[in-house]
Amino acid sequence: MPQIDVNWKTKVLISSAVMGAVVGLATGYLLSRTVDESGSDKPEINTMDAIKAVVGVIGVMRGIAALGSRK
Repeated sequence: MPQIDVNWKTKVLISSAVMGAVVGLATGYLLSRTVDESGSDKPEINTMDAIKAVVGVIGVMRGIAALGSRK
């Protein structure tokens, strides 16, 4: 009988949290750099742009979640 590694869930959650933090930090950096280069005082994000970004993130999340169901 194969031994089951019960800690794999913890490893997945921790690595996902670290990757999410890194991606969030990189996104914030790119946004601030774009604002600096455009000469604006602060980022101006309208509602439609925010909705498009959220839909894109949800799509990526669904794609990643689907990876776990492959056999």
